[in-house]
Amino acid sequence: MVLFFSGTGNTRLVAEELAKKLDDTTFNLLDCIRNKDYSEIHSEKPFIFCVPIYVSEIPKFIERYFKNVPLTGSDIIYGIFTNGGYSGIAGVQLKRVFRAKGMRYKGYAEFKFPSNHLTNKGHKDISDEEIAARIIASMKKTESVAKVIRTGQEFKSRHIWLIELIATVPVAPILMHFTQKTDMFYAKDSCIACGKCEKLCPDRVIKMVDGRPTWNKSHCTHCMSCIQNCPREAIEFGTVTEGKRRYSLSRYKDVLENSENNLEETSRKDTYEEDFINIDLCSVSCIGGMRENGARTNG
Repeated sequence: MVLFFSGTGNTRLVAEELAKKLDDTTFNLLDCIRNKDYSEIHSEKPFIFCVPIYVSEIPKFIERYFKNVPLTGSDIIYGIFTNGGYSGIAGVQLKRVFRAKGMRYKGYAEFKFPSNHLTNKGHKDISDEEIAARIIASMKKTESVAKVIRTGQEFKSRHIWLIELIATVPVAPILMHFTQKTDMFYAKDSCIACGKCEKLCPDRVIKMVDGRPTWNKSHCTHCMSCIQNCPREAIEFGTVTEGKRRYSLSRYKDVLENSENNLEETSRKDTYEEDFINIDLCSVSCIGGMRENGARTNG
């Protein structure tokens, strides 16, 4: 089973593509996380957890969910991380959580997408061409990642050095305390009171009051679901986000459609070539008497 949380669509895309290639099902964790619903989840196939990375870590609300939810059936865990280029210590976090549950952790794979951290003063926009390139590269990468999972192998994950743990574990909570405040969030007059931001908030920080979103806690995870998915781009974070382009995967439907068509064409070509090669090898082996029956091997 492919389980995921996604703020702006990146992680959902990877989860759904992997599920297609593995003939598996997806499960969106948003409602369970919002409602602190720790009902048992059962799967006979390996559990594949797809999550975004924030400040070099798995988001706290996701880590809390992982620790509390009972998983039955398969005891195999794979991690899938989406990020803007660096997953920090997330691999160690996932390994610790699931090994404590007595499960077999088989590493993680990373997918590089456009960064969506608008509230970060250092956030830099990238071109549409670079955004498209990252989306397409991620779509293509799902092929090799799915093959590893399908064959029961372990991911060759990046080694996480001790210095990374030393630099992240004590620093991240302090950094988040000062940078993940909510007091600068506000909705402009262009807000249409649709309530989408409230429904998407995994921390349940947003409440609609008199037709406007209000942030009723001092801190949140800054997952960017509210500000990036607002249909009117009415949410701002002080002056930090003014004039910055919003990002959600749904804005790049044409890129996705073209990428899917290219992948399907490549898949058909690979299948044809594999069939041709296997038929040829089968004929050689039969003629030469090397094997009694020529068999096609599926990876």
